[in-house]
Amino acid sequence: MSYSAASQVALRQIEFFENRNVLIAGELADAFPIELAQTAASVTVFTTNYGFYRSLAARPQVTAHFGAEFDGDAASIDMILLYWPKAKAEAEYLMAMLLAKVAPGTEICVVGENRSGVRSAEKMFGPFGPLTKYDSARRCSFYWGRCDHNAPAFVLQDWFRSYPLELGGQSLTIRSLPGVFSHGEFDKGSELLLNTLPALHGKVLDFGCGAGVIGAFMKANHPDIDLELCDISALAIASAQETFRVNQLEARFTATDVYSDLQGHYDFLISNPPFHAGLKTFYAATETLIAEAPQHLTTGGELIIVANSFLRYPPLIEASLGHCEQPAGNNKFNIYAAKK
Repeated sequence: MSYSAASQVALRQIEFFENRNVLIAGELADAFPIELAQTAASVTVFTTNYGFYRSLAARPQVTAHFGAEFDGDAASIDMILLYWPKAKAEAEYLMAMLLAKVAPGTEICVVGENRSGVRSAEKMFGPFGPLTKYDSARRCSFYWGRCDHNAPAFVLQDWFRSYPLELGGQSLTIRSLPGVFSHGEFDKGSELLLNTLPALHGKVLDFGCGAGVIGAFMKANHPDIDLELCDISALAIASAQETFRVNQLEARFTATDVYSDLQGHYDFLISNPPFHAGLKTFYAATETLIAEAPQHLTTGGELIIVANSFLRYPPLIEASLGHCEQPAGNNKFNIYAAKK
């Protein structure tokens, strides 16, 4: 079994989890919870990644939960295993949320790559109790601690960050949670995309919606479109829903792993697609988006994406849809478009 470096280090410390009721959360994407279930009394996984949730949902060895906030039974949990995310704000979010769910005396193990900033775990956990480094290997660190003090109640609304967006005659408020793309700021690639979009009609998909910036702008400018926003991240879905709520806009929101949970065909597939997963560069989702676009577009339907100019997407679009146009670009981003 191939595990991430962080999981390999956690495996070296397997005795910490013997006969414990373990709740795993954070930057985890491998099958280590299945192996851990052979040692622990029970293993519950909380993930904000819908693709990872799908991979675990059918596995009887673990109980999997997907969402922006853990809503499972925490009464029996006596050990948390937190995989440190790349964004410090997301680590703070997860730690505050998880510790608010469990009882005082619950132990915690933190593991993560050193370049992710895992060393800040000691200071961050300080208000709750001691946290001690027990292992260091494969450029990762492993910590153990215990929550000796009651954590404050967790209120999801307190974690949203807001910023105003003035573009194309529209005034919007964007709301986002930690760990969501463009958290607290407007991405320049999205700005180029929004300034380039043609008149929209029919069924429109905002793929990889993040905080809902692109979708909110499209709906505000074209109120008659049938709009759906999708993302693999529960934090993104919750952020987009909140953005639409505060701007009094309506749409459908779908958690999906690329096209896994999407239904029907679209007149427009619009995206500022991600190319990072955690600390790693990751193109698979965008490659699938492009390759399978013809199966999800209506006849005459159009794929429009914005991407960093160094990314070689035109050949993929040409292979999928037969041609690729570049209606706009600058020294950092390009817009690519193709009709079915």
